[in-house]
This record gives sequence, structure tokens and C-alpha cells, in this order.
Amino acid sequence: MATLAPDTAPVDIALTPAAAARVAAIASRQNKPAVLRLSVDGGGCSGFQYKFGLADAPDANDTVAETDGVQLVVDDVSLDLVRGCSVDYVESLGGAAFRVENPQAASGCGCGTSFAI
Repeated sequence: MATLAPDTAPVDIALTPAAAARVAAIASRQNKPAVLRLSVDGGGCSGFQYKFGLADAPDANDTVAETDGVQLVVDDVSLDLVRGCSVDYVESLGGAAFRVENPQAASGCGCGTSFAI
């Protein structure tokens, strides 16, 4: 697990500047706060799947990471499956998408939205 510095808490989740910029643009177009919720559901081709959505605000028990004024929030149950992850926004010839770099995932699928632990 990464740490910011010896005197700070471990980093549970992170949002890259590219992802923060994309969330801010989407939220602005929809007149919503720049809060991206990441959750994990059972299913997908590898056992679990990532789910993204805009939220109005963090819930009381959420873990929150902030980058450039944009918040990434994860509930307690999902956090156990994505602890240490980083959410990025990637554009390529195949399309553009949010990508989760999850150090806990033992395997994933080609679509990048599901994983196994």
C-alpha cells in the first residue's frame, strides 16, 4: 500500500489528473457536483465488475480521494476490493474510458471493467 509520507495515512484510493478533468467536464455538462462514485458489484466475466456514476456528495462512511477539486468516493464494502487502486481516464484508438488500476486484482478481462481476486 502506498503512502504519501511517513506522517500521513495510507492511500486507499487515488484519482489521476486526467480522470479528474474528465469527471469535472461530465459533471459540468450535467450540472452536478464533481463527485465520482466507484463501486464493485458481483458479476462481469471475471467475478466482480466496476461501476461508475456521479454522486451528489460523499456518504458518511465513504472513503474520499480528491484531485484538482474532484472527489472519488468509494463505499466501505467496495473499498475492501479496490484498496490501493488508482482511477485513470484513458483515450486510445479503441475508445475512451475510465480505467481502474487495482493491485488486488489477480486477473481481469479484456474490457477492463471486471476482475477477479
